[in-house]
Amino acid sequence: MKYKDISTQLRHFKHRFWNSQNLVLLIGLFIALSFIWGSLETMQANYARQREIDLKQRQLELATLQRDNLSLERRYYQTAEYQELKAREALGLVQPGEHVLILPPSSADEDSQTRSGLSGVVEPSNFEQWVNFLFGGHHRRITSEEAS
Repeated sequence: MKYKDISTQLRHFKHRFWNSQNLVLLIGLFIALSFIWGSLETMQANYARQREIDLKQRQLELATLQRDNLSLERRYYQTAEYQELKAREALGLVQPGEHVLILPPSSADEDSQTRSGLSGVVEPSNFEQWVNFLFGGHHRRITSEEAS
């Protein structure tokens, strides 16, 4: 009995779903999906090619800029001004009216000492600055200095 029920159900399924309209619909759906799949593959390939083209264009632009930079550098090295500077630097020559001034080497400690020695004003601490800001002591100190 079960076999007959299954066979009748199968016949009903075939009769209901495997008709010519559904077959045409499935073929159309397959064609549409294959068209979409092909379009996506084409778009992906075009995107990859465009990225390669953009990379090559950037490399070309970089090479062009480097070439232009090198040509400008070469032209600068050929100028009389550069040749004179290099000769003066290499041979220690000076132009008429110039005087060479040789200074002793200075260290960073000496520079910081001379800078701190020049500024005779003592800055108040952070706490004092806050107290002056909050309670107006800075204003009173300025007015008392102006009065004296």
